Amino acid sequence: MKYAVTAATGNFGQTAVKTLNDLVGADNVIAVVRNTEKGNKLFPQNEVRQGDYDNAASIKDALQGVDRVLFISSQPGGKVDRATAHKNVVDALKANDVKFVAYTSYPHAQDAKSPLASDHKVTEDAIIAAGIDHSFLRNNWYLQNEMGFLQSGAANKDALYWANNNAGWALEGDYAEAAAKVVAADQAQEVYEFAGASRSYEDLGHALQEATGNNFAIKQVSQDDYVKYLEDGGLDANLAAMFASFQAPIDSGDLTEDTDDLAKVLGRPVTPIVDAIKQLLA
Repeated sequence: MKYAVTAATGNFGQTAVKTLNDLVGADNVIAVVRNTEKGNKLFPQNEVRQGDYDNAASIKDALQGVDRVLFISSQPGGKVDRATAHKNVVDALKANDVKFVAYTSYPHAQDAKSPLASDHKVTEDAIIAAGIDHSFLRNNWYLQNEMGFLQSGAANKDALYWANNNAGWALEGDYAEAAAKVVAADQAQEVYEFAGASRSYEDLGHALQEATGNNFAIKQVSQDDYVKYLEDGGLDANLAAMFASFQAPIDSGDLTEDTDDLAKVLGRPVTPIVDAIKQLLA
């Protein structure tokens, strides 16, 4: 049985490859990467193949002879639009008769309000239409997305946010480990709503106080005031607006989730939030 992890050189991919190596043996795990020089340095135990989502031929070649694939979604804003890039991967899966794919998607992708969900919905639909056995790994928010908030509290400065509602923050590494375990499993669910415990920014701020021992203020401000706060911190207007927009999926309610899928697949509790914060700030 041959396994492949696409986009393997990212943080998510590196953890997934390492976990799969432990589960099924490095001889059976192929790292699919855009930059093979970087890939060979990161994965000396593994076969490394060049495969770029933007290039249909390269990703088709990279998945030859592969049985099970962890398809890590790309970042939006690339040279080729994400829906097209993802279609190249799905076409490659089908052309190579891949038996199973686990795709990293967006929470409740078929019904979510955020524009971020649209490409994921298209990709899920394409995988279904291709007739490939699959699991959709609908990952909630990475705790790493909140480094600005965490670093403010670590510096004993006010921790500001604007969004209402909750998110299921967890470490990216927890999501990646679970993804690898799904790919290696004999049986898998069609959909996993992966998330940590549901928390508000107020809750996250209190966990940050515990993790740092600092007694900073946790403040909700308007979205406009949050953008101004980022600009005052040195970001230009476009970057400030972009970083502020990262809280929009939380505010919309897309990330409000009550599920134990992540802990069940990990076979252990999700990394406790205080421990996770300490790990990121170390």
